[in-house]
Amino acid sequence: MATPQELSDFLKSVERRAFKRAVYHVRDDEAALDIVQDSMMKLVEHYSHKEPTEIPMLFQRILTNSTLDWFRRQKTRNAIFSNLGDFHSDDSEADFDLLENLDLSHLSDLKEQSESTETALERSQTLHMIEKEIQALPARQREAFLMRYWEELDVAETAAAMGCSEGSVKTHCSRAVSALSKALKLKGVRI
Repeated sequence: MATPQELSDFLKSVERRAFKRAVYHVRDDEAALDIVQDSMMKLVEHYSHKEPTEIPMLFQRILTNSTLDWFRRQKTRNAIFSNLGDFHSDDSEADFDLLENLDLSHLSDLKEQSESTETALERSQTLHMIEKEIQALPARQREAFLMRYWEELDVAETAAAMGCSEGSVKTHCSRAVSALSKALKLKGVRI
């Protein structure tokens, strides 16, 4: 059984990656935050009695299901409301962007701190291009790619989290890598 400290440490270790993964899927920061928070709460509420080794896979599956649930809810809302703009509030917090306010300075090593502005700009532009190309991937390819290469899950873990065969995971990843490679080469990014 996972202790409260083990659960807390696990959730702290995956929160940023889970948020980034959710943003790639839903392309909405606020929705991504909600999805990650709901996933974390479901993990703690329903699976805290599980062994610590089972927690990462359970969380990946919960995050995937929460994302799919979000898409289902969006589809239903869009069918009910033809114009959601009618329900827009003039909230002053509406322009808040988590990624702009996220403090990642503690993650920088000394080399990155001393790099030139030109190098930092090139790196930022390249990362932005990569992120756009990842977002352009088909949903299943993007999901497999992010789990394998962002979350660093192995093929079996990814297959279990996605609810498909290992062969499907390999196919999705291969197609994603091929598409990303081709798209980035066309944009002049050296791979």
